Amino acid sequence: MKVDCAASHPIARLASDVLFRVGLSAGAKVLGLNSNRSKLPFCEPSRLLRTKVLVICAVLAAGAAGAQEPAGMSRAQVYRRVEALTALGRRMFVDPSLSASGKVSCASCHSSPDAFGAPNSLSVQLGGKDLQQSGIRAVPSLKYLQVTPQFTEHFFDSDDAADDSVDNGPTGGLTWDGRVDRGRDQARIPLLSAFEMANRDPAEFAARLRCTPYAGEFRPIFGDTVLADPEKTFEAALEALEVYQQSSAEFYPYSSKYDSYLAGKAELTAQERRGLSLFEDPAKGNCARCHVSARGKDGTPPQFTDYGLVAIGAPRNAAIPANQDPSFFDLGLCGPLRGDLRDRAEYCGRFKTPSLRNVATRRVFLHNGIFHTLRQVMDFYVQRDTNPEKSARCEWECAQIRRPARSLSGQCRR
Repeated sequence: MKVDCAASHPIARLASDVLFRVGLSAGAKVLGLNSNRSKLPFCEPSRLLRTKVLVICAVLAAGAAGAQEPAGMSRAQVYRRVEALTALGRRMFVDPSLSASGKVSCASCHSSPDAFGAPNSLSVQLGGKDLQQSGIRAVPSLKYLQVTPQFTEHFFDSDDAADDSVDNGPTGGLTWDGRVDRGRDQARIPLLSAFEMANRDPAEFAARLRCTPYAGEFRPIFGDTVLADPEKTFEAALEALEVYQQSSAEFYPYSSKYDSYLAGKAELTAQERRGLSLFEDPAKGNCARCHVSARGKDGTPPQFTDYGLVAIGAPRNAAIPANQDPSFFDLGLCGPLRGDLRDRAEYCGRFKTPSLRNVATRRVFLHNGIFHTLRQVMDFYVQRDTNPEKSARCEWECAQIRRPARSLSGQCRR
C-alpha cells in the first residue's frame, strides 16, 4: 500500500482524523497513545508523530494489534467503530452521573468553551463524594496533547537532525508530573480520584455506567458480555474516552490566527510582531526556549511546548487548602501524586511545561494556579530572573509579549 504523504498538508489532520485515531486505539499496545517512539522497527525515526511516516505507522499499528481488537474489519467498519467510540466518549465526558456525587463530569473541570481547561478562576477545583474535596493542582487543558512523547528521564531530540546528542532530561508524559503516557490511563485518574469523580474502584464506576441510557451502545462495539464484567466495562469506557479526545475538530483543530499566519493566510499586527520577536529573542523573553513557536523541520505546526519537566520556582499558593499544612509540599516528579521517583531529589519541584495554545483564554496559570492573568506570569518570570522591583521596561515589553499570546487562541472560544 502506497501513501503519498508529500501531497498532503504538513499536518494533514495528523494523517486524517480517523486513520490517526484508529492507529492510536487499535494499535495502542504497539505504539502507545502518545508515544513518538514506536516499537515497530520500520517506524523508528526520532520524531515519529511529527512526521508523515505517521500515516504508515498508524495503519501498521492497527493491523499489528489485530489480535487484540476485532479482526478482519473493513475500512467502513473501522470508520464506524471509531465514530461509535467517539460518540460514546463524548457522552461520558459530559455525564455527571458517572461520579460519586452525581454532579461532576469530565467537562466540569475541562470545559469545551474554555479550551478544555478550567471554567473558572479557581486555583484548584472541588470534587469528591460531597463536592467539598479540594484538588492540589490547577486544571490543565486537554487540547493539543496528541503528540506528547512518552515520559522518559533522558530525552534526546533536536530540531537539528544532525545533533540528537543533547540530553534534555525528564520529558513527556501526560498530567503535570508526566506519570501516565496514554489517554486511557489519564482518564482513569479523575474517575477514581477521591477529590475528583471519586468512584471507589472500577466496579463502582461500571455499576454507574450500566445505569446510563447509552450503556447498551457498548455491546455492538465490545461484545454482548462487556457489561457483565466490571473490569471490561471500565476498560471499554477508558478506550472510548481516549478515542474521543483524539477528535481533531475538538482537541487539535489548529485554528488560531497564528496557525493562519504560519500558513501565509493571515498577517500579524505590528504589536503582535513585536511581541513575537520578544517571545523568540534569547536576550529578551526567550519564551520560545521552552514554548517552541516555530514549525518543525518537517513542517508540522508548533505545539508551544518542548514537553520538558522543569523547576521554575513557582510561589507557594496559600489558596490551596493542602498548603495550610506547613509540612505539605507538592514536588511534582517527586510526588505526592507520582510515586516512582520519590527518591530522586534532583527531580523535586519539576512540573510539565504546558502548551501556550489558547493561553489567552485561561484564568489560572502554572501547576498550582498561583497566577490569574498573563500579566502576573510575565512579572513573575522577569522579576524572578533579574530583580524583585518592577521595571518600567518590563511594563512595555511584557505587554508586547502578551499580544501574540492572544493569537494562539483557537476559534472555539465563546
